[in-house]
Amino acid sequence: MISWRKHYKQTLIAIGLLLSTSASIYGQDGDPKNGEKLFKANCTACHALDKQVIGPPLKGVVDRVKTEGGVGKDWLHKWIKDNKALRASGDKYANEIFEKYNKTEMLVFPNLTDKDIDDILAYTTNPPAPEEKKTPEATPSTEATTASASDKTTTNIVIISLLAIAGLLVWILIKLRQLVKLGQSEDLAGLNETRVKSFSEIYQKYHFVGKGIIAILALLATYGIWNWIMWIGVYKGYKPEQPIYFSHKIHAGENKIDCQLCHSSAKYGKVSEIPSMNVCMNCHRTISEYNGKYMEPGKDKAFYDGEIQKIYAATGWDPQKAQYTGKTQPVEWTRIHNMPDFVYFNHSQHVVAGEQAIINSFNKKNPNNKIDVVCKACHGKIDTMNVVQMANDFTMGWCIECHRTTEVDMNNGYNKEYFKNLHDKLKKQYPKDGGKITVDAIGGLECGKCHY
Repeated sequence: MISWRKHYKQTLIAIGLLLSTSASIYGQDGDPKNGEKLFKANCTACHALDKQVIGPPLKGVVDRVKTEGGVGKDWLHKWIKDNKALRASGDKYANEIFEKYNKTEMLVFPNLTDKDIDDILAYTTNPPAPEEKKTPEATPSTEATTASASDKTTTNIVIISLLAIAGLLVWILIKLRQLVKLGQSEDLAGLNETRVKSFSEIYQKYHFVGKGIIAILALLATYGIWNWIMWIGVYKGYKPEQPIYFSHKIHAGENKIDCQLCHSSAKYGKVSEIPSMNVCMNCHRTISEYNGKYMEPGKDKAFYDGEIQKIYAATGWDPQKAQYTGKTQPVEWTRIHNMPDFVYFNHSQHVVAGEQAIINSFNKKNPNNKIDVVCKACHGKIDTMNVVQMANDFTMGWCIECHRTTEVDMNNGYNKEYFKNLHDKLKKQYPKDGGKITVDAIGGLECGKCHY
């Protein structure tokens, strides 16, 4: 009986040691795959594995802190959870790191469990091999297919045109041969006697027809000149190349960045400014290479990475030292949308007061091409453009047509109060569409609104 109890106790001790060892090993090794998810969610704003961003590279950080400071994983747990408290405790290595990286405050992560931190450290020690990405060239794009079909059609048209010209030349040669034979015959003398010998005789004979043709030509010439004059300064479809390539499809489309994050003054000012390069650096200070799935046909990762380097050159940012050098290179952007000096246009008035009214009006007129952001009503579906282009005419007639068809939201808090005593009068004065009030009814066609 005593022997059995002795063996029973030894067995329990052995099982306990085995379980504790297993737990210790698991906690030490961690799960690199889960660590990768946690790393991307918590660390990538300031760190990368293989290069310095705001903070140091974290690949092999466990071995590095052991070599540099003689500390281990327990120290890293304390540093990650609350590095401020660790520095305040007088930890020498913690304060050395703080001084080394320009006293940049690191976030604290009290929400991470010990297992989460072990998983992250396992990822930095032995990151999983990246999955192979499918190259966009593997599947021919719609644009490439369309371009191929267009080239084929153009080739067919050229061939048919050349054949038609060749047939015409053969016909002319045959007729010339007939004329030569006719000139060598006796019948030519009889024809010469009946032939009209001067243009004046032709005009006298057919002067009514001639005057009619001249009048038609004069009208066509007048219309052509007028049409040409009316389209001076209209550049719909204009899309110039910029000194730094910027794809709105990648930023506004793929990454869903709000227009007003970059064009902040559109909501509060008359002009929607070209964003400062410092706005770009809010994100690209930590994004030094392109790792997105979308690739424009004909462009690759190296192209996009090169454009990011242009941003660094323009702002004087040194990605290796993670600091500004002070040597900047101003970027000469090519302006696309530019109102004439004699035209007043206020972005904030349209983006704030008229936002929902403009969206509703546009979607009503374009049920198959609806928009969700007011900017798209004038600038087109900018989130699908790799190169920004002028999407509309931006003529006076185009603006007036919009004012005549866009219904004012009289339930808007501002309009409801401002036009409080005018509602009934306006509904009687503008009874169209059941008393709906459009922008022209509240002064949208007054010359002084836009010209001053």
